[in-house]
Amino acid sequence: MNNITLEKLLTQTSDTIIGSNGRWQLLIKETTLICLTDESNNRMRIISPIIESSKLNEDLKTDVLIANFHTALDVKYAISDNVLWSVFIHPLRELTKEQVLEAVKQVYRANITFGSTNSSTDLIFPSKKRERPEKEKEKPFLKQQF
Repeated sequence: MNNITLEKLLTQTSDTIIGSNGRWQLLIKETTLICLTDESNNRMRIISPIIESSKLNEDLKTDVLIANFHTALDVKYAISDNVLWSVFIHPLRELTKEQVLEAVKQVYRANITFGSTNSSTDLIFPSKKRERPEKEKEKPFLKQQF
């Protein structure tokens, strides 16, 4: 993968796209996605801003950390510059067309499902349901039951 091929793929998958040479902003159904590349360091990321991190309560922060393990799959939720983002990061050259198209879908879906299922696809890895007691007791890690 390179910037020329990547731009063609992003153009095909978005409603609108602006930018060039490794810095693109896409709009998909009124949701903003940004793609940034660094060809010399073989890096690429597709990101989408979700909410100011200062508006996240502790339960939402915990929910997205759990989602990173069970429902966000190839994308992750991350905080940078006081913003919660859905993020896909990958070496650029090794990316395939299919991976790019799937990454765009997953970044978009992780954004729009934030606060509900926090998922990037329909696939969910099993987990114990998170219970929210009024006051959670801290347990030493080694004594927790799995």
